[in-house]
Amino acid sequence: MPSISTRRANATDAGTVVRFIHALLDELTGGKAPAPDDVRQSAEIMLADAGVVAVIASADDEPVGIMVLNECTAIYAGGKFGYISELYVRPEKRSKGIAPQLLEVASREGRARGWKRLELAAPRQPKWKRTLDFYLRNGFEELGPRLCRII
Repeated sequence: MPSISTRRANATDAGTVVRFIHALLDELTGGKAPAPDDVRQSAEIMLADAGVVAVIASADDEPVGIMVLNECTAIYAGGKFGYISELYVRPEKRSKGIAPQLLEVASREGRARGWKRLELAAPRQPKWKRTLDFYLRNGFEELGPRLCRII
């Protein structure tokens, strides 16, 4: 198994973020993702937002995955909580421990910020059942179309 490391993305990582988010959208939409230039504009805005943490996972110094974590606030959540808006690992690198490591980074970030929960939305079922099963195995629970992890 390759050595896996994670780090926060910054403005200089916009190209990497765009490639990964575009690949994620392309996979989810069956090849109908927005143009990379449209994704780039959104990525630059996201990376400049203090309430957003983008994390790049690398294996053997090569980017292999990304996670975008947003700070949200809701009464039902008891105040601030984290929402994972994107989590993507290159298909050929899946099932190698990369996504669980990104989830652990999200949990550490959440604890440091005083959050009690992480939430995310799984892709449509049943096509993406493997994705839903992954999150369930990693401590999330179904709340309808959204999932929650108590931290």
